[in-house]
Amino acid sequence: MPGDIEVAQSEQFKSSILIVDDAPAGRETMEALLFSPAYDLHFASSGAQALEMAAGIRPDLILLDVMMPGMDGFEVCRRLRADPELAHIPIILVTALDDRASRLQGIDSGADDFVSKPFDSAELRARVRTITRLNRYRRLVEERARFEWVVERAEDGFLLLDGDTILYANPQAKVLLELDEFDQRSEQPSFLAAVQQSFRCEPQELWARWPYLEIGENGAVLLLVAPETASSAATFLEMSIYGAALSDRHGQLVRLRNITAEKTTIRDMWSFHTMVMHKLNTPMHMMLGSMELLTLSSPDTMSKQEVIDLVESASGGARRIFDAVSDVLQFASTPSMISHIGEHFCLDDLPQLIDEISSQLGLHDVQLDADAPPEITLPISSRAMESIMFELLENSKKFHPSNAPSLTVRTAMEGDRVCVTVQDDGIHLSPEQLGRVWLPYYQGERYFTGEVPGMGLGLSVVASLVWEIGGDCHIANRTDSPGVTVRLRFPFDDDA
Repeated sequence: MPGDIEVAQSEQFKSSILIVDDAPAGRETMEALLFSPAYDLHFASSGAQALEMAAGIRPDLILLDVMMPGMDGFEVCRRLRADPELAHIPIILVTALDDRASRLQGIDSGADDFVSKPFDSAELRARVRTITRLNRYRRLVEERARFEWVVERAEDGFLLLDGDTILYANPQAKVLLELDEFDQRSEQPSFLAAVQQSFRCEPQELWARWPYLEIGENGAVLLLVAPETASSAATFLEMSIYGAALSDRHGQLVRLRNITAEKTTIRDMWSFHTMVMHKLNTPMHMMLGSMELLTLSSPDTMSKQEVIDLVESASGGARRIFDAVSDVLQFASTPSMISHIGEHFCLDDLPQLIDEISSQLGLHDVQLDADAPPEITLPISSRAMESIMFELLENSKKFHPSNAPSLTVRTAMEGDRVCVTVQDDGIHLSPEQLGRVWLPYYQGERYFTGEVPGMGLGLSVVASLVWEIGGDCHIANRTDSPGVTVRLRFPFDDDA
């Protein structure tokens, strides 16, 4: 941690004091002298009880009377010092013995200080106040040292920020953000600048407010995405921010966690589900429809050719199911079910893809406006593009009040990007949904089980597929009618 970050004792902490005296009058006197909101007082009437209570409450200070029957204060002190868990607790011996031999015996037993009876009230309070403060600070230093030991060896990256300035970065954070020379820099670097060297900040709508984010009780979660290259797959980092008053600077603690493997698993599960639905629904209906007609019809009312046609239709459906199952099994055996590296999708194939998905979903009002040149290819696999369009069109139907949306799909050039827009006439989303709809794991389990209407886990996977190739995603409510507009911007490859 940086040297200028000081850990101060907060007023909300109380110092616990264990007062040990066999005489009730002695305990009452101590209570009257030390009664304060700053102290939590505990009392023991014997040496054995003192040892038991010390192990339970771990006090910041023990005020220990020497002259007690059974186990005297010297013996209690020796036993406390012999216990590794209690040896660090400061002990003040309270004694009426004022001779040199008694003090030497107390020092030999492990006492930190002495108070002689009758004691001066102001002196007692001053000594107690000083020792409790020192012990509290010692504990904080030890806790801080343990925290640093864990953080320095953590697999996740941890940073302490003051606004956008990096105050501290653990070794893993330095690796993730390429901060190799962080400790040697004369000026503390900008967090956003360090992140943007290798990552895209998503969702952009939330990052636009950086560093003035609204951090709730459970913190805030953002994403850092390193798009895939010709030699490496995409990387996803989950960035958790905790607004904790760790110092006078009221810094923010940031954790960076690599969620690439988890993202890949969730994406593959979703893609597998989408593919099974897309591949099996149509041939299944074809086969079942033909078989039902054969079952319900009387042989006398059907010609031989009609029977042959129905059997061939059912047989064709069965063959398509067999082929689809073979494709699904091959798909499931692939280490990464959707990979973009070396694959492309040609815009010329988009009309047929939209027609197939519309037919499968029973959508009858889907218009395609293709303004982008059809020969342009996108650096994304056909399977991924099929999954993306299926999810967007299915969501439009699923969340339309009558499940019959009017859809417009557009393609257009925007500088060095191809923009694919899907617009429906369904419902508006809340501001919170608009800001977080692309986030993976944003209440992902609730979305997955369907407890929250209006969004699906698939939208976050759509975003991850687009982000992986360096694209971006935007969603907004329509201003001219109910419904939303989804804009996906893809880089394109002229040489594909």
